[in-house]
Amino acid sequence: MTDAPLNEAELAALRALDTPTVCNALEIVAPERRGYGYTVDPLVCPFPDLPPIVGYARTATMRSMRPSGLGDIPARDVRIGYYEYASKGSVPKITVIQDLDGQRAGYGAFWGEVNSNIHKALGSLGVVTDGCIRDLDAIPEGFQMIAGSIKPSHAYVHIVDYGCQVNVAGMTVMHDDLIHADRHGAVVIPKAVARKVAEAAAQIAAKEKVILDVCKGPDFSFDKLKAAMIGPQDVH
Repeated sequence: MTDAPLNEAELAALRALDTPTVCNALEIVAPERRGYGYTVDPLVCPFPDLPPIVGYARTATMRSMRPSGLGDIPARDVRIGYYEYASKGSVPKITVIQDLDGQRAGYGAFWGEVNSNIHKALGSLGVVTDGCIRDLDAIPEGFQMIAGSIKPSHAYVHIVDYGCQVNVAGMTVMHDDLIHADRHGAVVIPKAVARKVAEAAAQIAAKEKVILDVCKGPDFSFDKLKAAMIGPQDVH
């Protein structure tokens, strides 16, 4: 049952870690993913003091540079269909939206006061997108936003597809993937190893502490640093 949804205690153990630490742990429990599975392009985080979020991906693609070409009613139906999709399934959720226009890290913002409140009500903890965001003073408390840029207009923003594979800032995400995100970016945690991440992170922290204690100590010397580095293995 390694793919079963994590319980609250297991989710809390992951939320206690920052995203770089999760990436470090994955190098141990899923070494084949050392070079992929996380955001690699620069993103902005307007709420850097919020704690890490962990949830199951709800995916979509969008455009904003030009009108959708749909009439008002079909466009409304696509939007409602997307919200219905976003409302279902495993919780907690993280919304992951790819901007297909690929222009200047977002041309028009899907994310602002209205959509952040809608998505929070639907069970989403936040968004990871390579598009842009706005209305930063009106975002609901605790809703995290990690985005390509911040811009003032929504232009011709519209949903293209949902429940599909997306690629945001170099991170490929499928529907219901387990996502860990904070001000540093985001990473997909393979469900098969999700329950091993916290323990691996603790092992890494114990090894790193040996070096950090030397560096922060009052009697630091290179010889002590060298001895600390020769001792624990696989430390930076």
